[in-house]
Amino acid sequence: MFPVALLLLAPLVSSLSVPRASCTISSLDDVDDVLASCTDITIASFTVDGNTAFDLSALAQGSTVTLAGNVTFAKSTDFSGPMFIIDGSDITFDGAGFTFDGNGPAYWDGLGGNGGVTKPQFLKIKISGTFKDLVVLNAPRNIFSVGSNDAALTISGVTIDNTAGNVLNSNGIKLGHNTDCFDVSAHDVTITGCTCLNQDDCLAVNSGSNILFSDNFCSGGHGISIGSIATGKTVTGVTISGNTVVKSTNGLRIKTVFEATNGSVSDITYTDNDVEASDFGVIIEQDYENGSPTGVPTNGIEISNVIYSGKNSVRMTEDDGLQVFVLCGDGSCTGTWDWKGLAVSGGESGSITGDPPIVGFSLD
Repeated sequence: MFPVALLLLAPLVSSLSVPRASCTISSLDDVDDVLASCTDITIASFTVDGNTAFDLSALAQGSTVTLAGNVTFAKSTDFSGPMFIIDGSDITFDGAGFTFDGNGPAYWDGLGGNGGVTKPQFLKIKISGTFKDLVVLNAPRNIFSVGSNDAALTISGVTIDNTAGNVLNSNGIKLGHNTDCFDVSAHDVTITGCTCLNQDDCLAVNSGSNILFSDNFCSGGHGISIGSIATGKTVTGVTISGNTVVKSTNGLRIKTVFEATNGSVSDITYTDNDVEASDFGVIIEQDYENGSPTGVPTNGIEISNVIYSGKNSVRMTEDDGLQVFVLCGDGSCTGTWDWKGLAVSGGESGSITGDPPIVGFSLD
């Protein structure tokens, strides 16, 4: 009777879903099956094929992804990226101190995304939850693109090392270009305790709200930026706090696009930041076009409520660097601009034009 009973149970057992034997991704071939059956996922050391995204956009809600080794991204051709995509709700990504190597030297030519070799954007982050403790080495160009999260996201303990891109080409230009560490177009984002060693913006907020950038270290690039803000884009509720910026061309910047309309920048607070810059310490400009200033501001994007609280120390490292440069459009810089928490030194004083309502600070 017992063998007969086992035979009767066999169809029932076979109809039950059998757990996947492994929840480890060791190649791109593993991704679909692992994401379909696992919520506790391990990424082993492997090399991602060129011209193909490492795509984790089908993660189940509440998934945890942990690195267990270094991942190298092979050189691609005519692939704009992203090279890595992660999407989902309430996700925990733990780099565990391991490295994503973007193979940047194979692409760099000093032109970034403006020509030459096609260079893929590296990491597209579209999760809510946490993303932590990853080392990013030698990204071809823009590194973290943060957007479209459905709830709060915290990025912490990330180290981005693109210092190899500081090597000069035959024209005296750094090989690494357009290597923004964090490009943010999202809501409810915290980036804290990260290191950015690059040749472009440490942070660039292009749209979004309720964004905190705190206790980060930025070196070698273009500083911390709101914008450039284009037509129809809004940024509100950004706090820049406790960051250190060194070896930078710019310090703390807000830039809106020349002739852009129907957008706004509001409620931007800088608290206790320590900044060293060569060209501009604090810069607010409404004349940005195609990556460069025109010198003629426009007023289609309103900038309101820009606050310097606590003690923000901005030091110029070059004698001709400008401590403060503000170029507002006619009537487009409004609200409360309390700058009593700003202290500047070195270089030249700079200029403030367009009648922004600054109180608590004046140029010497």
